Amino acid sequence: FSMMVLEHPLSGVYPELDLVTTPEGEPVAMVHCNNCTSDLNAWVNMFREAAELFGCEVTADELYGRLFRKAMESKTDCKGLLSYCYLSGEHITGMEAGRPLFARTPDSELHLSDFMRVQMYASMATLRMGMDILVQKEGICLARMLGHGGFFKTQGVGQKMMSDALNVPVTVMETAGEGGAWGMAILASFRRDNHNLGLAKYLNGHVFQDTGTLTEVPDKEGHLGFEQFMARFREGLYIERAAVKYLKV
Repeated sequence: FSMMVLEHPLSGVYPELDLVTTPEGEPVAMVHCNNCTSDLNAWVNMFREAAELFGCEVTADELYGRLFRKAMESKTDCKGLLSYCYLSGEHITGMEAGRPLFARTPDSELHLSDFMRVQMYASMATLRMGMDILVQKEGICLARMLGHGGFFKTQGVGQKMMSDALNVPVTVMETAGEGGAWGMAILASFRRDNHNLGLAKYLNGHVFQDTGTLTEVPDKEGHLGFEQFMARFREGLYIERAAVKYLKV
């Protein structure tokens, strides 16, 4: 999911978006997708099995790191490759159920780098469609996004692709791989030790003051490549709908 702190209320109601608030009550638009990296994880686990078949044991960090960095070697448009990571239904695209799919044209090149990039792109595609509502229909201008979660653990890969996908700078902190339990612990610490500080001042002055950050900005080639992929993704939704209808569980 993505969350954008709003400067003013939205002008309309969109079933693709949730309206929530920050802990201090600031309005937030939330694009909440049902599907993200679960299918990507399944492919990575298959590659782990292949490595083990040859007697190689790799840690999860090493496996994801090598595969994610390999994705950076591919063409930015994943020419001829298409993937849908839908293990479950997806309200943003109107899918009642999910059918994970990978397809390619006969003349497409199939290399590991291309395959990994298209899996990463697919993990962001539906999120991008929800973000388009805010940018195109509501005219919201994004200053930057802050990346958090395992997708951003491999330095400079997930955040660069996300930056190109959303056409906005993406910053990642050293703590990007920490989960929700860590965030709840921070809020508990704030309630205990805030000394009448607001949450923003507490986070900036006590939690993140010495935390290192890395920012990636979009470039023309990367953004154009993702736009070409997105055009293919939108057109190919008919394939996914047919799979939901005819590929029975």
